[in-house]
Amino acid sequence: MKMKSSNRFMKVMVLIAMFLSVSCSLDVVVKNPNSIPILNESGTPTPPDLASVYNQLNGLVTQSNWFAMEEHTSDEMMGPTRGTDWDDFGTWRKLHLHAWDASHNQINDTWNMLNGALFQTTLIAEATTGQQQTAGKFLRAYFSYLACDLFGVVQHRPATAAVGDIPMVFTRSEACDFIISELQAVIAATGSSALPKFDGTAGTRTVATLEAAEFLLAKTLLNKAVFKQDPKNAAGPFTFDPADMSQVITLCNAIASNGNLQLSKNYWDNFAWTNATSSTENIFVRPKALGITVQFPIFMGAHYHMVPSGWNGFVTLSDFYNAFDPMDARRNSWLPEYSDSVGYNAGFLVGQIYGPVGKTAGSAGAVAPNTQLAPLTDRSGNPLVFTPDASLFFSTETKGIRTNKYPIHPNTFNSSNGSASPNDFVFFRFADARLMKAEAILRGGSDTNGETALAIVNGIIANRGGAYIQSDPMKQSAGVSTGQALTKLQSIDLPGLLTERGKEMWCEGWRRNDMIRFGVFNQPVMERTTPSDPSRCVFPIPLIALSSNPNLTQNYGY
Repeated sequence: MKMKSSNRFMKVMVLIAMFLSVSCSLDVVVKNPNSIPILNESGTPTPPDLASVYNQLNGLVTQSNWFAMEEHTSDEMMGPTRGTDWDDFGTWRKLHLHAWDASHNQINDTWNMLNGALFQTTLIAEATTGQQQTAGKFLRAYFSYLACDLFGVVQHRPATAAVGDIPMVFTRSEACDFIISELQAVIAATGSSALPKFDGTAGTRTVATLEAAEFLLAKTLLNKAVFKQDPKNAAGPFTFDPADMSQVITLCNAIASNGNLQLSKNYWDNFAWTNATSSTENIFVRPKALGITVQFPIFMGAHYHMVPSGWNGFVTLSDFYNAFDPMDARRNSWLPEYSDSVGYNAGFLVGQIYGPVGKTAGSAGAVAPNTQLAPLTDRSGNPLVFTPDASLFFSTETKGIRTNKYPIHPNTFNSSNGSASPNDFVFFRFADARLMKAEAILRGGSDTNGETALAIVNGIIANRGGAYIQSDPMKQSAGVSTGQALTKLQSIDLPGLLTERGKEMWCEGWRRNDMIRFGVFNQPVMERTTPSDPSRCVFPIPLIALSSNPNLTQNYGY
């Protein structure tokens, strides 16, 4: 009997290797003991507990892999090489230049992470019952969506398949149909199988809810024309079915009908360390308590001499930054409780950077402004001034505009260099649902509520002005709220909506997806001066995956 169980276990080990296309980095998958299920007496893998499946979301909360593939490939971000810093064998440059191939390390690692998550979510979705099963289906749909979006294929192996069976492969079109069907079933579930409704508490933000499923279905239908496109013409042009767009509108209206969701008056309530309770927008998040940290959104660009000490890496492209109104709170907000302590604003960092004098920010006790801030210097003793220009290949340590999307609790800097800050990481947000509705209207959908795309966008703009500007960080009292509302738009078209999506959703992992759908992903941007090949709209399937699963075929153009 012992030998029989051992043989079964070895077969599952081989199967997992084939399913994940094992590469040199499987940290997200292997570190969870439930990622290799234990066989029961019948030889069927035993489903992992639901909490361990939610843990697969942690693999998305990092500056690399999924996040980098979505952001560094877009007009939002790039990773300059600074002398010997951040060369990393060209991994960041290749993403920005659209010059990756099927051996790219981050593409391989993301493939492995997503397929490990799909294996686990399938066991929950097909081998459990009730609300647990419905939540598993939602999670499987989410990871399938990410795989479909990035790689154009989704591997699937039923939970009841024989141990030696290799995964079948859904084409992008088939995967789209599967995701839509899965989410429709999730939303329609009743009784003990129904997902909870979002109730505005931190508890329902961290789990599958009806509103999260409606959001993901709307996102899938909005991208259906992209996913149904001929793989040989992945960059479009796309034909959006008005009926699909009307469904997007209906789903976004259903989300908006939940009175617990509304636009936050302060944009930074959605991201700062109090966002678990202060946000009125965040629908689906991953919290600190469940194994993630949000250091990377500031650390990836913050200089070594800033508080907290960062990695001095990634930058925002100046053209993207210049699209913002200077009074836009999303661009630059001096948050008194935070900025008076660390010396810099939330949003984008450019110009002279400041820090506390003679001590680090966040003394023990309640958050309180430091009494003195001073201009910082770089490692050579020169003023630490971030400049808008940056070179992908040759940049000094001060080149480039930096980002600060998740202001972290100043009181955690001394004890943990910010890693203990309790920010939630946001996946789905109400403002995105509003913008999806506006886009669906512009693409031919009908709204029974009679809203216009222009009214929706202007409703968001109305909540994003009045930035608190600190003209001289060394004199905290000089900071004033401008109280200045942003100018409302007189009209809105699709290119204008893409610009508005960039202002609202920057560094939230949607920009590549948006640019493809709007037909501009392959256009030149800063440091990429020529158009890229349309095949870059999907990533290649890793070479080792092709050798492990004969059902896979390499994507067109690779």
